[in-house]
Amino acid sequence: MSKKDNSLHDIDVVIIGGGPAGLSAALSLGRARRRVIVVDAGKPRNAPAAHMHGVLGHDGLSPSRLLELGRDEIARYGVRIISETASAVRVRDAVIEVDTADGTIRTRRLLVATGLVDELANIPGMQQQWGNGVVMCPYCDGWEHRNDVIGVVATSPESVEQAQTMRQWSDRVIYFPNAIGEPPGEAADALALRGIQVELGIVTGLRIKEKRIVGVDVAGRLIPVGVVFTGTIPRPQDGLLHSLGATTKDGPLGPWVVIDDDGRTSVPGVWAVGNVVDVRANVSVCLGLGSLVAGAINKDLVIDDIARLRTQAKSRDKKEVAS
Repeated sequence: MSKKDNSLHDIDVVIIGGGPAGLSAALSLGRARRRVIVVDAGKPRNAPAAHMHGVLGHDGLSPSRLLELGRDEIARYGVRIISETASAVRVRDAVIEVDTADGTIRTRRLLVATGLVDELANIPGMQQQWGNGVVMCPYCDGWEHRNDVIGVVATSPESVEQAQTMRQWSDRVIYFPNAIGEPPGEAADALALRGIQVELGIVTGLRIKEKRIVGVDVAGRLIPVGVVFTGTIPRPQDGLLHSLGATTKDGPLGPWVVIDDDGRTSVPGVWAVGNVVDVRANVSVCLGLGSLVAGAINKDLVIDDIARLRTQAKSRDKKEVAS
């Protein structure tokens, strides 16, 4: 594609990120007859997972299949997908420019849906098993491991709550405090009340046999488990928003970009949705938020359409008076 391709100009909305939130927004905006381009690098957060759960109508579907179906759907409404990375964004004279390897896109509005990356504890076997034998969300994977021996490897003091949550799915839960240390009195009592085993000591690795987790190595001992639930450090992929000067707010997980209830950032014409601004958003939530934000963006564009027509009308009136 030539960098002079005029099809990259006069776009209503560019969406950076083609995950559930971005594609959901693209579907609604395409159906609203907006000119939309989705720029997607093809690196979804849940790529390692074979199946997703808790998504109404799609329970058990693979994440990649959901995105494939979404891409097919938005194409029906004229939404274009550029399978590239957005390398830079700028706001110039009320026009937003998005740089990709295919050229610079000029758009009226920008929606950032770039998601986040999960940073795992530096324990041998964690990365290898991530999305299969090592998981995080009980509502995504708890049912599949009901009645299994469930290991919970702590990454923060809040991991005690994760262990208590997993007790809903199995009466054989083992909590590994790891470097966090022994739970304090009240937390320890609560674990004991629900029959949750506590194994103190540093976790040195996960034992894997035939590509499956069979145990956790801790303080020189092998503790058999069938799955490991753990916490991660979520790293939002918000570099483009930071480059535009979007307002952030510090929290327990560090600075995150601030949005209003409609997904609008502090940068005029720039919106954000999904995990890039909300660590809690699972697939179902992202689908809903994408639709909600799309409606807000379309409303904003309608207001802008009216303002443009008024400006044009005033310009015509001045010309007629001058003539």
